[in-house]
Amino acid sequence: MNKSVLIVDDDEDIRTLLEYNLSKEGFQTFCAENGVEAIKIAKEVHPDLILLDIMMPEMDGMEVCETLRSTPGFENTYICFLTARGEDYSQVAGLDAGADDYVTKPIKMRVLISRIKAVFRRNLQNGSTNSSNELRINRNKYVVEKGNDEIQLPRKEFELIALLMSKPDNVFQRSEILDTVWGTDIVVGDRTIDVHIRKLREKLGDELIVTVKGVGYKYSTNEKKS
Repeated sequence: MNKSVLIVDDDEDIRTLLEYNLSKEGFQTFCAENGVEAIKIAKEVHPDLILLDIMMPEMDGMEVCETLRSTPGFENTYICFLTARGEDYSQVAGLDAGADDYVTKPIKMRVLISRIKAVFRRNLQNGSTNSSNELRINRNKYVVEKGNDEIQLPRKEFELIALLMSKPDNVFQRSEILDTVWGTDIVVGDRTIDVHIRKLREKLGDELIVTVKGVGYKYSTNEKKS
């Protein structure tokens, strides 16, 4: 597969376990034991995916994620947090920091590898450009186009707006959004969708994503959000 993964965790046993299993699956692996080292290695090797622990010495995962997201070339690098903290606020804070996904410890290795492979498969799919009125989804370039502008989004935000735009004015239920964008192998907090919707509205415009109270969301070209 020749895809590279940067494993960042201050627990040597977890690093060794992840490195062994990912290498066995054909991934090129790099390891860092703290946030400062993670940023240094990431800039050197530009991994395709980063597995990032939250609670670490010197610089925690939130800071690492925010730093990388503001660094040119890392706007769309897939970042998945690894943490033993299962509270909903940690998930929301991680997503606010720019993470694409969130996995709690203890890690189910088979599930994690399956999700990583799914991420890379999506990126290899032939992505013809789909359009819908004001915005256009370009899967070849993995950007949202608005007029002459290209808007780069973290992967989960991109997949969410792509799903909504696939059927304009169709109401997607929250459960359907979670299953399609995040999958069924990982449990995320109920506020996860709300955080991503808020960020999309900030970047794309408040009027394009409509809340259907008690049901879910839809992409609309002629309504104001409720």
